[in-house]
Amino acid sequence: MARDHLHVVMLPWSAFGHLIPFFQLSIALAKSGIHVSFVSTPRNIQRLPKLPPSLATFIKFVEFPLPTLDNNDILPEGAEASVDVPADKLENLKLAYDRLQYPIKQFVAEQLPDWIIADFSAHWAVEIAQNYNVGFIYFAVFSAATVVFFRKPPNYSFVGDEKAWRPSLESLTSPPEWLSFPSSVAFRGYEAVWAHAGACTEDASGISDAARFAKVFRACKALAIRSCREFEGEFLSLQEKLMGKPVIPIGLLPPKRHEETEGNDSSWKTIFEWLDKQEPKSVLFVGFGSECQLSKEQLYEIAYGLQLSQVPFLWALRKPFWAIDDEDSLPSGFIDTTSGKGMVCMGWAPQKEILAHPSVGGSLFHSGWGSAIEMLQFGHCLVVLPFIFDQPLNARLLVDKGVAVEVERGEDGSFSRDGIAKAVEMAMVLEEGDKLRTRAREAAAIFGDENLHQVNYIGHFVKYLKHGGSNEI
Repeated sequence: MARDHLHVVMLPWSAFGHLIPFFQLSIALAKSGIHVSFVSTPRNIQRLPKLPPSLATFIKFVEFPLPTLDNNDILPEGAEASVDVPADKLENLKLAYDRLQYPIKQFVAEQLPDWIIADFSAHWAVEIAQNYNVGFIYFAVFSAATVVFFRKPPNYSFVGDEKAWRPSLESLTSPPEWLSFPSSVAFRGYEAVWAHAGACTEDASGISDAARFAKVFRACKALAIRSCREFEGEFLSLQEKLMGKPVIPIGLLPPKRHEETEGNDSSWKTIFEWLDKQEPKSVLFVGFGSECQLSKEQLYEIAYGLQLSQVPFLWALRKPFWAIDDEDSLPSGFIDTTSGKGMVCMGWAPQKEILAHPSVGGSLFHSGWGSAIEMLQFGHCLVVLPFIFDQPLNARLLVDKGVAVEVERGEDGSFSRDGIAKAVEMAMVLEEGDKLRTRAREAAAIFGDENLHQVNYIGHFVKYLKHGGSNEI
């Protein structure tokens, strides 16, 4: 029997590439009358987008301070998310994050929600859900192609313990043998080395990411994926067969096109005045998200490649950890040399508003799934330069779908300014890129369809939740 009132607890991992999709899902569920408790640390919650006032009675932010570690110097002061810490300190953030399980367990015991929707990192939420008889769903913020790539148990050696969940290095460099359709979704050799080590190495938290995934996958009643059948139908159908339990695409959760943005930084005026002067679809947006920590050589090579391409660009650039100041973040003289042809926005930039501007026609980015969704919502052709995590798999998927061109790299993963310029020119100006630009514009009809994602996909997910996980909905 369907319920009229449901309470869902959201447990995202402390990275904004995860926090934002969980926040967007919370809003989508609240619009359908579901009450949501969004659990994170105070500073992470403060940095989320503003909650629509009409949903304030449906979404409750539950703040728990990030537990301190034994050595106060292990994490930078005020660090609560992956964006706040250097890559070599990320394992310590996981260690602190895992200690949130104790206040969260108490919260669940007091509230007894109907469902816990958790990220892969919250492997300890499995026992919490089981102890209090709460439904447990794993929400994958990744593409369905990425989930399928990793999710075939026979490819792993389960030896009675999740810690043995280890794909071979070689298995990561070719599309999975269980695919029944053509695909180039796989890691390159140099990517497979760090992907395997990053997933399968037990870090300071005492558990590997692979073990976290395995535990959550085994225990969840259903898998919710940020995807849709119109773009990844073949992968979604295959994942359900492989998993043997409900696989529920919840849509792409595209950000609303006409939502008011809080704040009005004075630099915005300069940005949009410059964009207003450019030709329609002529500007390349450049951004590598909050997780990519590029080396000086990599960042400078991108800069020189943009300069070589002669394509107008707008670059949203965060000061890297190695830079002394903003000026040190770019090659000497770069700003002056590209003045008039390009603009660099240091720090935070209003990305959604920039992407929506009619002068912007393409994006050079890291191929993070959330960013790809946001860019294709506006029909941008994509230039992909993946670096970490699932980004290489997303890049191959987007190329397969005909909406992206990937920057050429050497066997060691290196890339050149010439490679950057070549890919940018292909996407933005060359006749050979016409088909790419057409496919990207066509994709906007899927990625930008708010009704499709909120009414159809979220509507189906809400029915599943209200019926207690019954497939008969």
